Amino acid sequence: MIKVISSTICPFVQRVTALLEQKKIPYDIEYISLREKPDWFLCLSPNAQVPILITESGAALFESDAIVEYLEEAYPALQSSLDAELRAMNRAWSYLATKNYMVQCSAQRSKDEATLLLRTENLGRAFATIDGALEEGPYFRGSDISMVDIAWLPLLHRAALIESHTGYDFLDGYPRVKKWQEHLMKTGLAEKSVADDFEGAFTGFYLSDSTFLGSGNTSSRDQIAQRCGNSNCC
Repeated sequence: MIKVISSTICPFVQRVTALLEQKKIPYDIEYISLREKPDWFLCLSPNAQVPILITESGAALFESDAIVEYLEEAYPALQSSLDAELRAMNRAWSYLATKNYMVQCSAQRSKDEATLLLRTENLGRAFATIDGALEEGPYFRGSDISMVDIAWLPLLHRAALIESHTGYDFLDGYPRVKKWQEHLMKTGLAEKSVADDFEGAFTGFYLSDSTFLGSGNTSSRDQIAQRCGNSNCC
């Protein structure tokens, strides 16, 4: 059976486990602490990062881009009828998502209002770009979940949690992305692809007293922008 080496709140891991869940591929998962990485993990991971996927033959794969491409090639494809151009476009849109995982992480950890607005604006560039590319949906390529949906799921899931707990909406102003988020959240894939204690671990880290979002000083992005004068003031 496939095994995934993970940390509890890593978006790169969720991308992999979401694909495994969507394809209904059985797997085991082991969580490690990234602060105290075990020696056996460092022997498996050339970049000392999660995720690691150990294949059924025992090969240890690293880098989420490589892992999801392996899963798409080695197991029935999510959308087998796509031609080479569309598969390449899917990869490109997926790369745009993963390039913004850490952008979102840093925004969520903002220590003050000005930093939050600046980092929200940086993250918003990606949401604005894909908002213009989304069509009727409900998913990125119509009625079926694609590799692009899988790649953007961690961003959309975390945005939903932040809004639920604080009222602050990273997707404010991107109506197509917001609708896309709603459809993906209704599938239950977000919850299936994370640990049982994910939400507590996520809020404990990103909504702690040391973060602006966790301080209870704001309920919405609009309210912050109004106090600041406009969303570009920082």
